[in-house]
Amino acid sequence: DTACKNRPLDLVFIVDSSRSVRPEEFEKVKIFLSEMIDTLDVGERTTRVAVMNYASTVKVEFPLRTYFDKASLKEAVSRIEPLSAGTMTGLAIQTAMDEVFTEEMGTRPATFNIPKVVIVVTDGRPQDQVQDVAASARTAGIEIYAVGVDRADMQSLRIMASEPLDEHVFYVETYGVIEKLTSKFRETFCAVNVCALGTHGCQHICVSNGASYLCDCYEGYTLNPDKRTCSAVDTCAPGRHECDQICVSNNGSYVCDCYEGYTLNPDKKTCSAMDVCAPGRHDCAQVCLSNDGSYSCGCYEGYTLNPDKKTCSAADVCAPGRHACEQVCVRDDLLYTCDCHQGYTLNPDRKTCSRAITSSLVTTEESCKCEAIVALQDSVTSRLEALSSK
Repeated sequence: DTACKNRPLDLVFIVDSSRSVRPEEFEKVKIFLSEMIDTLDVGERTTRVAVMNYASTVKVEFPLRTYFDKASLKEAVSRIEPLSAGTMTGLAIQTAMDEVFTEEMGTRPATFNIPKVVIVVTDGRPQDQVQDVAASARTAGIEIYAVGVDRADMQSLRIMASEPLDEHVFYVETYGVIEKLTSKFRETFCAVNVCALGTHGCQHICVSNGASYLCDCYEGYTLNPDKRTCSAVDTCAPGRHECDQICVSNNGSYVCDCYEGYTLNPDKKTCSAMDVCAPGRHDCAQVCLSNDGSYSCGCYEGYTLNPDKKTCSAADVCAPGRHACEQVCVRDDLLYTCDCHQGYTLNPDRKTCSRAITSSLVTTEESCKCEAIVALQDSVTSRLEALSSK
């Protein structure tokens, strides 16, 4: 019946794998789960399936957000192993509320009106207090079906199941015939699929909801007030994206980008400062100075940065204040040497100057002239002293 598919569900199977369930019986349970999956309209936007395994402890085999096709679900079910001792049914239901029926684990928001359903399969009596936990689950909007096998305690099944009990409590004599319940659940979950009839007016997606339906939109679109048509959302609005620096809207979706000087990390969301001074990344003529994702240019010693802030020119090393010469600076390309004015000589420090002491070779004639001058000076001095004494 193509017009009758199961209505969309968030469906969680809770299966008992305590010591009383023999290995071959547990394999029958896994076959039952696989056959149930075959009857469901499995998909991200239709029925989502999770499986929990319990004994004295509880194991979430996979949550609602993990698999959205039948083949993957059945493969995951085939790998489930029994846990052995104990029958902590109350703990299992509590774990379903706390750890599985959450939006983080794949449960859809309440506004979607998707039923939350639990099917508990057990062959024993709970070893913990299941009544209050089950009541809390039902109050939270979880519909509970209880399936008892062989030695299962019927009173416990009735305590945990939802009303009406004759539609939510099932019993089979052995695990060998548990598959008989498959057709029963198919009838229970069947609903007229209005979406398949083609009479809906949804622009994007039609979601069957029992005998009715809801419209939904593709990712990156939002449902308009008419509840039928869709409009592209601003995927780069605050809170809608996960980009570290720049969000670029892209036809109902988005991509992330980074500020200048940063590069996008492999996660395609966050950014890291790149080496902006690596060869080919800058336009400095001589020296590149990295500065928190950006850069500035500098010059080698003896050069000065031009007004374009990129190229350099040789500096006047003999300009005032640039050298250590006491008297004369002599430029030599990018270097300099010191010199002195006439009459001075350069000191060993090659910077300061001292007055020069000159000496020369004196000829015999010049020597005689000097002696005559000295003799005349002595004669004049003697006469002056004689006159002074008179």
